[in-house]
Amino acid sequence: MAEERIVKLAGNLINYSVELQPGEKILIEVFDGGEDLAQELVAAAYKAGGVPFVSVKNMVLQRELLRQCAASQVERMAAWEKARMEEMDAYIGLRAYYNHSEMADLPQEQSQLYQRLWWHPVHSEVRVNRTKWCVLRYPNAAMAQMSGMSTAAFRDFYFQVTNLDYSRLAEAEEPLLKLMEKTKEVRILGQGTDLTFSLEGVAVSKSCGLRNIPDGEVFTAPVKQSVNGVISYNCPSVYQGVTFADVRLEFAQGRIVKATANHTEQLNQILDTDEGARYIGEFALGVNPHITKPMGDILFDEKISGSFHFTPGNAYENTDNGNRSAIHWDLVCMQTPAYGGGEIWFDGRLVRKDGLFVLEELQGLNPQAWR
Repeated sequence: MAEERIVKLAGNLINYSVELQPGEKILIEVFDGGEDLAQELVAAAYKAGGVPFVSVKNMVLQRELLRQCAASQVERMAAWEKARMEEMDAYIGLRAYYNHSEMADLPQEQSQLYQRLWWHPVHSEVRVNRTKWCVLRYPNAAMAQMSGMSTAAFRDFYFQVTNLDYSRLAEAEEPLLKLMEKTKEVRILGQGTDLTFSLEGVAVSKSCGLRNIPDGEVFTAPVKQSVNGVISYNCPSVYQGVTFADVRLEFAQGRIVKATANHTEQLNQILDTDEGARYIGEFALGVNPHITKPMGDILFDEKISGSFHFTPGNAYENTDNGNRSAIHWDLVCMQTPAYGGGEIWFDGRLVRKDGLFVLEELQGLNPQAWR
């Protein structure tokens, strides 16, 4: 008999996150493991009257496939998956990686082929914009190790944050959404960071269990050419299998004109994937009250209470600033006192200091309100 927490999560994903309706087709895509949760997702989809399809991918085989493939081969594989995705009403991606660094030694040119010719047309163009989708991780030993926790302790933490009352979070996020919709100019200050940009005319959206699990952010995008200044990210980020740290970006009229990190050459290769990779496609504030420190996995780290992410690359269709790219890289910066603090100002008004919202109407997003 399946663990009760897994059954509950599967039900929440099918009935709340993607709101699967009778007759709707859903693709459940499983990466490496997590068969017990995948099995419950299929059962919950049938129970909701949906039509589930399952795809299983092994990242060791995926790496081997991509190492020597030609562009024409990548395009053909993408065409198959794009046609399948276009038939789906919903999508759940269960990324239960055994090794988050499996793609670390994949040649950069092969990674770029995958991003431009496979991932972008299938996921950025179709899945993100045309389906009801949700992506999540799985509480295996690899993720526990990344978080610096025992497997048992990490599973307890995982189910606490994934089975959060997201309807309550949605209500708490509403005042921040309304405030950001009215905001024209943003300034962010912190250690190694002094950044200004405009939000004027760009839509704002909230994430509350519908697209990612765990969830908890309110996001938009800066006016494309309005970003000026410098930002120093203090959370490591695993991208294309490589762990980047101490990423520092300098902006002039929206464009990243200088980029350094522990892997500066690889960082700039990613940012040179296309012209849009050197512009920002998302600005978001993390507000999940139970996620308080980085663990090296972006689906968790971008939701950290007291954090923000500032994302080079493609903008989402529902918060569109016109930027297009095969890249969408959520780089995270913490502003809690343990990480040096910081301030966020909207139109000359202090909104958040040292990771805590200071305005009365936003107090429901501070962790203290959830204890």
